[in-house]
Amino acid sequence: MRIIIVDDEMLARGVVREYLAEHADAEVVAECANGFEAVKAITELAPDLVFLDIQMPKLDGFEVAELAGSRTRYVFATAFDQYAIKAFEFHALDYLLKPFSQQRFDQALAHARANMAKGVGDAAVENMVREAAGRNKPLGRVLIRDGARVHVINADKIEHIEAQDDYVQIRSEGKSYLKNQRMAELEGQLDGEQFLRIHRSYIVNIAFVDRIEQATKDSHVAVLKDGGRIPISRSGYQKIRAYGLARWP
Repeated sequence: MRIIIVDDEMLARGVVREYLAEHADAEVVAECANGFEAVKAITELAPDLVFLDIQMPKLDGFEVAELAGSRTRYVFATAFDQYAIKAFEFHALDYLLKPFSQQRFDQALAHARANMAKGVGDAAVENMVREAAGRNKPLGRVLIRDGARVHVINADKIEHIEAQDDYVQIRSEGKSYLKNQRMAELEGQLDGEQFLRIHRSYIVNIAFVDRIEQATKDSHVAVLKDGGRIPISRSGYQKIRAYGLARWP
């Protein structure tokens, strides 16, 4: 079993490595001290199992799982109170509440082996990531994987979002990024007080709207501060009116 250990604390990584030494078939192929290192290692090495800390700088464990994809199985390690992570108990292969003993670690590893043998895990991790995102609404930042690179975009820097089939194109600070996510899912994660879906294909950050113009007798457009023009549907216009049309001259 090829394993990656991810934890920003060296001592914590050492504990997992020590516990794994009791299992002859376990091979540690990498250790990572932060989320960016973890995404790169998981992508390149395709381990069977990752022991993944939740609270880390730069990227947390759930963000690592989102970016690295669902082909890898995860056992989460966390210092969170047991009740705080109860929602994830049935979605990750297992979790370890720090500090944990060799016996508890062995139980988690055995649980992971059993589920991996049954082919369980891919959908579970995807569900866990979605629940993590929903539980932490609204999103403070959006993660976009571009090959080996990871872009971290603060939500308040997003100007607008355009739907493109199963992808969304995110516009931020003069650049466009393509993210593999459906518009409805991303909309549900964003702050509804800051982002409005004014068209089936567009979400705008109200902070970047300069004014609303009437395009034709029955249609309107949102003119952004950079001069961009976003079409507004009838239902979108009702949302704008409810939000307060007077906000924009």
